[in-house]
Order: sequence, then structure tokens, then C-alpha cells
Amino acid sequence: MDKWLKKESVKTQESASVSSSPHCGKSKSNDHDGPGKSLTKKRRYDDDYIKYGFTCIGDQDCPKSLCVICDDVLANSSLKPSLLQHHLETRHPAHLNKPRKSDITSFISKASTDNKNALEASYRVSYQVAKASEVHTIGGSLIGPCIKEVVHCMLGEKAAQRTDMVPLSNNAYPYYAIQLDESTDVANLAILLLFVHYVNEGLVEEDLFCQPLEERTTGEDIFNLTNAYFQEKEIDWSRCLGICTDGATSMTGKYTGFVVQTKKVASKVSWTHCSIHRQALTTKRVPEGLKEVLDNAVKMVNFIKSRPTNSRIFHVLCEEMGSIHNFLLTHTEVRWLSQGKILVRLFELRTEILVFFNSHPFHLASCMENNVWLQSLAHLADIFSRINDLNLSLQGLNITVFNVQERVESMIKKLQFWESCLENNQTECFSNLHDFLAQHKLQLDQCTKTNIIAHLKGLCTTFREYSPAMPGDNDWIRNPFDATFSTQILNTEKLIEISCDYELKRSFRKLSLINFGVSLRNEYPLLAEKAAAVLLPFSTIYLCEKASSSYARLKTKYRNRLDCKCSQVNRILLSNLLTSLRGELTTLMEKSLLSM
Repeated sequence: MDKWLKKESVKTQESASVSSSPHCGKSKSNDHDGPGKSLTKKRRYDDDYIKYGFTCIGDQDCPKSLCVICDDVLANSSLKPSLLQHHLETRHPAHLNKPRKSDITSFISKASTDNKNALEASYRVSYQVAKASEVHTIGGSLIGPCIKEVVHCMLGEKAAQRTDMVPLSNNAYPYYAIQLDESTDVANLAILLLFVHYVNEGLVEEDLFCQPLEERTTGEDIFNLTNAYFQEKEIDWSRCLGICTDGATSMTGKYTGFVVQTKKVASKVSWTHCSIHRQALTTKRVPEGLKEVLDNAVKMVNFIKSRPTNSRIFHVLCEEMGSIHNFLLTHTEVRWLSQGKILVRLFELRTEILVFFNSHPFHLASCMENNVWLQSLAHLADIFSRINDLNLSLQGLNITVFNVQERVESMIKKLQFWESCLENNQTECFSNLHDFLAQHKLQLDQCTKTNIIAHLKGLCTTFREYSPAMPGDNDWIRNPFDATFSTQILNTEKLIEISCDYELKRSFRKLSLINFGVSLRNEYPLLAEKAAAVLLPFSTIYLCEKASSSYARLKTKYRNRLDCKCSQVNRILLSNLLTSLRGELTTLMEKSLLSM
């Protein structure tokens, strides 16, 4: 652990200064070797000082002593055995005559060496298993326990426990999937964000790769940068199962897109269009009557928000009227939830906007007094709010293709239900529209009703177009304990065994769907491989979007020279691998301190 991460209570000690008064005269030649040389003796740290509970920090030429028990930092002049012993006796008498390890850095370094040795041992055992033509699962089921018993008998319990570090179980899964996106930061630097999804020790993990695109951002440039990194890290393209991107030309271009370039070197790879972007595309098609209302609403917001004076006056007006909000929201096309939120806010502040337009004339001000126009606005606020809820449900970790399909199917059925309600003049399903009609004792305008029904039908069509129904061949992956199986499914007998296994049912309730599928690898390798091939590929580029937002917060106009490939902050914040490593590092530190 780096010493600068610790809160240090530094004891400042003044070094002796040399008087330069006129009475002192010139210093003797043996006091120093030449001009500019310090008269204070610089002491060196000795490894034996760890027995007093001290390690060293700071400059190697003039190190300071750090107490590993209380974190006190002493000056260089205190690097004497007598002073260190005095500190130990007076401050930590309970730790006298106790055996100590070296500092935490050495402890972690030793742990890292043990891990490398354990990995090498694993490879050697796997090599012997392959030579003997045995089943590869024998390492975890037989050889590992035998090694542990032999070491326990010959070397003792402590040595036997160290054999647990050797990974002999069949938990490694050779395939992986990626999601990637390209973005431009505040300094006009194009960056490539890529997350990889893989299985390690029976659990699914993600890790982040972030590199700048120096010149162009074409699909070929993105592939060349990714390919160079994969070659450097010896990552095999043929093991890539899935790629998830947005629908940009650089990613999906027919001839030079990233996906096309990747399929030339990865035969098993399949492309997934980010489900969040697909859902955003479904909202683009709006009937002409509602489209005009939507455009006029955005113009009203821009009239107030784009002029600082208007924005300030509107803010004061809202405060004086006791409004629930004091400002409008700006519509931004690239923000998924923008459209729904600005429409809801605009409808809620319609009275304040009308008052504002009375003193600040605007050519669309009459719309705020038109009940038919306001009915259309209320519907748009309602329907885009529901679509925002769907959008939020598709964001987050561990979103699989089954989650996406279930939520899209639910949305389609809701749209069909809302359509039938409106045909029967029942508006309760749309809260803003229903309250507006009840408040003003109005009936839904017939033309508006026709536009709304056409809008709902169009949404059903576009949702089905961008998210076609999945075949039922993979339903067993979603729930392997279902009693009904298709006769076309391979390994049906194995599925029957799984459905009757009570312990697996308990694991199914505790683990995520993908982790449960991977956990079947030892007993049901073929089924586990098929499940992982469906579940491992990403369904969204949510992690890339989240990383882009995090990177934008880090690289502001005051830090516009921050190098994305040198900054590890994003990786620490976003990678679950680094999160687990932080936990392991904390455990190692605690063990080291307890053993002192």
C-alpha cells in the first residue's frame, strides 16, 4: 500500500542550523566537504530497523522513519536504533519482543509471488492431466484434495492451507464479450472506451480499456487500436462471442465498420445493437399533429432558457407564485431522458409560463391558452414519462437479453392496453391528461384522440421492429427448473437432472442468471457453455456511457491535459475487478497489522 494513502501525524523536528553571525568567522574545512553541503548528517535506513516496528518513506537519500503501528513519521535524525527502541518501549510496550514481518508493501509483494507460484503449479498439473489423457475436471475433484492431504501429513496444516491457492478447478471459461463506444472530451480528444466481459474463478467480471484515438475515428481506426491492444495482451479474437455497440456508422458500417472488421478475425462473434439506443430510436416516429406540438414545446423552452435575462425573470416569477419548480429543463437530443423530463416540467409550469408570456410576448404564447393543444402536450408528457421508466429499467449491471425482452414485451402490452382504454374514452391510464380533463371538465378532443391512438399503434410497431420476439429455444436458460422442455433441445436428460436438483435450486435463487449458468460448468459443461454464449454478450453499452460521464467529470477545462490512458481513476471507479482487488488489499493489510 502506498504510504501517501495513510493519514500521517508528522512530528516535525528542526534541524540544527549553522550560525552566520560576524563573530563566528569562517567554518572549519573539516565541517563540510565544500560549498553548498549540508552540515546535518543524513542517516540511512537499515532493514533490521523493522524489528523496532519502523519502515522508511520519502527520499532515498534522506529517508524518514515510519512506525507501522501508529503511522507516526519521525525525522531522518531519528534513524538510530536507540531512538527507535525508545519509541517502541514508550509508545507501544505491548508489542515488545513480538516477531514482525516486513512492511505492508513487502507483505503484498510476497502474496503476489505466491499467486504466481500457485498459477505455475496449476499449469504444471494441467499439463500432467493432459499427458495422461484424463478428464480435465479431475484436477479439482481428485488431484487437488490428494495434494492437500499429502502436504498436510508431511508438512503440517499451515502448509496444506497454502495449497488452496493453486487454481485446479474447472472454473475458467475461455470466451469473452465486449462493449465499446467512442466519445470526445472537453479538449477535443477522441477516446475509445471498451469493457470486456469474462469469467474468472466461476464469477463474471468486467474490466475497462481506455485509449485515445489520435487522428480519425473511423471503424478501421477503432479496430486497429483495439487489435493492437489485444495483440499486446495476447488476447485471442477467436474467443470473442459478442460485440455490443450503438448504431453509429463507424461501428456498423457495411464495408469498414468496426463490427465488419472484427468478424474477419472472430468467426464466432455476433453483434448486438444496444437496447437503450434501440429504445430511444422507437420514440422518433411521432404523428404529424403531435410532432408539431412537440416542436413548439421545445421552442417555448428555448425562448426562456437560451436568454439569461428571461431565465432569471422566470425563476423569480416561479418563486413569487410558490411553484413546485423554479426553472425549466433544456432539451438535449443525446440525453435519453431529456424529452420526457422537459415535457413534464413544461406541463407542470404551464400557468407560470402563460403569466411570463403576458409580459414577454412570444409568437407561440397562445398555445398555453389552447385546451386542445394542452391535451396533446399532456399526452406527450405522460407517454414519454412511461418510456423513460422503461429506459431506466434497461440501465444497470447484469442486464441480459432476457431482461430486455421481458421489459419490451411488457411495454408493448401496455401500449395495446392504453390504446383500448382510449378507444373506450377511459383516460385514467394517463395521469396528466386525465387530471387536466377533470380539472377543466373537458372531453378528450376527437382529433387529439385519433393522433394519440395512432401514436400508440406506431410505438407498438417500432418496438417490435427494433426488438423482435426471441425464439423459445433458449427459454431453459432463463429458468432451467421449468418442467416442460422442447424435444428439440439438446441434452434434455441433463435438464431433467437439473430440474430435480434441490441444491441447484437454492443456488439459482442466490446467484445472478449468468453466474448460475457458469456455475454449471463442472457437472454440465455443454449446457453451461450454451448458456454462457447467450448470457455473456452485453445487451447495452451502459458501462461505456457511465465511463464516459465519469471521464467527463474528471477532465474539465481546468484539467484538459489529463491523459485518458494514464488515468486509472475511471478503472478504479467502474471496474468490478478493481473493486474486488481493493477488498483483497484491505484484507492483506489487516492480516499484516494483526500479525505484528
